[in-house]
Amino acid sequence: MKSINSLFFLLLLVTVSSCKDFLDVKPLESISDTETITDQNSALTALRGVYSALASGDYYGTSFQSIGYLSGDNIQWTGSQSQVQEFINKKVNADNSTISSVWIAIYRTINRANNIIAKVPTVTDPALTTALKNQYLGEAYAIRALAYFDLARTFGGVPIITDPTIKPTDNSGIKRSTQAETYAQVLKDLETAEPLLPTTVDRYRITQKTIFALKSRFYLYQKDYAKAEDYASRLISDATNYKLLKPYGAFFQNDARGTAESVFEIFYNGTTEVNSHRGQWQPQTNGGTRQWAPNDALVALLNDPAVGGNRSVLVAKDNQNRWYGNLYYRNPGSDPSYIFRIAEAYLIRAEARAQQDKLADALTDLNAIRDRAGLTALTATTTSTKEAVLLAIENERRVELALEPHRWFDIVRTGRAGAVFNLTDANRFVLPIPVQQLQTDKALTQNPGY
Repeated sequence: MKSINSLFFLLLLVTVSSCKDFLDVKPLESISDTETITDQNSALTALRGVYSALASGDYYGTSFQSIGYLSGDNIQWTGSQSQVQEFINKKVNADNSTISSVWIAIYRTINRANNIIAKVPTVTDPALTTALKNQYLGEAYAIRALAYFDLARTFGGVPIITDPTIKPTDNSGIKRSTQAETYAQVLKDLETAEPLLPTTVDRYRITQKTIFALKSRFYLYQKDYAKAEDYASRLISDATNYKLLKPYGAFFQNDARGTAESVFEIFYNGTTEVNSHRGQWQPQTNGGTRQWAPNDALVALLNDPAVGGNRSVLVAKDNQNRWYGNLYYRNPGSDPSYIFRIAEAYLIRAEARAQQDKLADALTDLNAIRDRAGLTALTATTTSTKEAVLLAIENERRVELALEPHRWFDIVRTGRAGAVFNLTDANRFVLPIPVQQLQTDKALTQNPGY
C-alpha cells in the first residue's frame, strides 16, 4: 500500500488548477484538491477531482475497461505486448502492468472520494448550502461504491480504506477484507448516497437515477434478483428520460453524446481531457494502432443479420480489409466512456425476471433490445425454458455490449466460465493482487493460485 500512499502524497503537492466553469454538466475537466477543502469553491474543485480520477486513462478512460473486454472472447490483440495477451489467454500474472495501474487508479479515486466525505461536513460557508453539501457527499459516496464494486469483481476482497490518505504511512498495513465484506461496503455507500442525491436526470453527474442503475447491477451480481428487477424497473419506467434509441448506433454515431440511451457516461472534451480508447481501436489510417480488434467470432456475430442486426455498426473495415472496432472513433478523442446505458437495465431486468421464472416478462425485455437492433422477437415457442431464456440473454449481452467492459465479468458471475471460456481453474476468476502492492505492504496477501 505504500506505493499507493506515495502516489497520494505526491497528489497533495499538486496545486489545484484552474478549471473554471467546470461543470455543472460536464464534470470531467478538473484536477483534484486533496488537501484543502475550506469553502464551496474548494469543495467543488475537490469533487471535480473525484470525477477526474474516475475518468482517468487507467480507470474508465481505458485500462480498467480493457480488462472487461480483453478478458472475454470478443477481442483479439494484434500488438506485441505480452502483458495484454495475458488477459486474452486468461493467465494474468501479478507483475502485469495493467492491473498495477488499474489498482492505483481505483484507489486514487477512492482517496479523493474519502477526502470529500471527511472534510465537506466540517465546512462552514453560506454558499455551501445543505443541499449542495448533501449532493457533493452523495456523489462521493456513490463513486466510492462504484470503485469498491470494480475492485471486488476484479480482484476479490481488498483493503477497505474509508479515511483520506494524508501521508505515506496512512492506511498502510490494512489487511484485505473478504469479497463479501467489500461488496457490503459497496451497498453501505450506495445506501448512504441515495437519500443525499437529487432526483434529477444528469447523464454526466451522479443523481438518484445513477444509484438505481448501480444498485440494479449490484443486486444482479449478488443474485438478489427481485431487487435487481426493482431498481432496473425504476429506470425503465422513466420513459420520458431514458429510452432505447433507434437504430443502435444513434447513441454514439455522428458525435452523439448524452443521449436518452445514457444513464451515466463520462464526458471528455478531446482537448484537455482525452479518452484514449480510440487510439487502441482505430486503424493506422485513422490515426490509431488497431492493437485491439474484434476477433473473427465477434465479427461474424455482428455481421449476421439474425444476430447482430443493425449493431454491425460497431465494426468497420480499414484500407487493408481488416476489421476494427468503431465505438470510439472521434478525433481528437472526445468519445464518452459509457458506465451505464438503459440497454443494460433492460438486460439486467430480463435476466432477473428469468431467474425468478417470469419467462414471458423476461422475453419482453429481451425483445425490446432485439427490436432496437432490428431483429425478430423470440417467443415462448422458440425459447421455452428458463435455461434457454438465460442463454439467449447471455448471447444478447455479448453482442449488445460487445465493446463495453462486461463480457468477462458476466461469464464469471454466472458461473459459466468453464463452458464459455473453457476456464475451469476457479482461482483465475479473479486477477492477482499486483506484485508491487505486495512488496510494499506486507499486510497484503496474494489470491490463491498466483
